[in-house]
Amino acid sequence: MFDIINPAALGEPKGWNNGMLAPAGGRILFVAGQTARGGDGVIVDGGIAAQWAQALANVLAVVREAGGDVANIGRMTIFITSRADYLANRSALGPVWRAAMGRHFPAVAVVEVSGLVDDGAVVEIEATAVL
Repeated sequence: MFDIINPAALGEPKGWNNGMLAPAGGRILFVAGQTARGGDGVIVDGGIAAQWAQALANVLAVVREAGGDVANIGRMTIFITSRADYLANRSALGPVWRAAMGRHFPAVAVVEVSGLVDDGAVVEIEATAVL
C-alpha cells in the first residue's frame, strides 16, 4: 500500500522506515494515543512488554474498526516513561511487535516523556493510517 522511502544517505533503518508515501486518494485516520487500558479501562499488569502489546492491540482495534489493518499504518509515535526500561527490554519488545504488526514497519518515533495521563501507564502509542 505504501511506497517505502529510505534514503541511502540516512543508513539502513532497523525496526522502522524513514518515510511511508501513501497512495493518492487515501483517507487519513488519526488514531489518538492509546495506553494499555484493557476493556475494563484498567492498565494491564506485566511491565513495558505487556503494556506495549495492549497499546498496540488498542491502536489496531481503532484501525480495524475504520476498515483498515496493520498494512494501513504509515506512522506511529510511541511515548515511553523510561528510556532505560525501554532499552533493557528491547529483546522482549521485538516478539510483541511481530505478533501484532508482523513484518510491517511504519515510520516510528520513540519519545521519552515524564509521565502519561493514565495512572500506571508506561507506554502510549498514537498512529496515522491511510485507508
